[in-house]
Amino acid sequence: MSTRNIAAVVLTVVSLALLWPGLTQPVLSISATITLLGQSREVFRQTQSIVESVRNLHNSGNDFVAGLILLFSITVPAIKALLLLAVFTARNLATRRRLHAVVNSVSKWAMADVFAVAVFIAFLAARATDNLHATAERGFYFFAAYCLMSNLAFQLLETPREVEAATR
Repeated sequence: MSTRNIAAVVLTVVSLALLWPGLTQPVLSISATITLLGQSREVFRQTQSIVESVRNLHNSGNDFVAGLILLFSITVPAIKALLLLAVFTARNLATRRRLHAVVNSVSKWAMADVFAVAVFIAFLAARATDNLHATAERGFYFFAAYCLMSNLAFQLLETPREVEAATR
């Protein structure tokens, strides 16, 4: 196995380790205050993880949105990481090529990085409003780190064609 692929394996394992807390730890805290007669009162506070958000959306009847977050921010990233590991462990070159093509296709649908940017934009928008306050929580940083590590692992991965050309 090449040095690039060893680095890609390590980064894939690290990305999987970062994904779990990124999904289960609080991602964003939002609070709203109102000022009445010169006194500020907090009227709303919510802190949730991605998994809690999916659960709450489902429980409130927003199954479509919950399903989209579940699919693109949880299921697809996990499948992508597992397929990357399968590319490394496959012995047959044809199988590695097919798995690499599948990972390439799945990567186009991995919206985890888009989700991380959306959370960051929500954070900035809330910070720009006088009565809304937002705090990026540790889950956001784990999730953003997952996105970076996962994308870097895929970029480092030598495709089966590159490996084949190098051995000629």
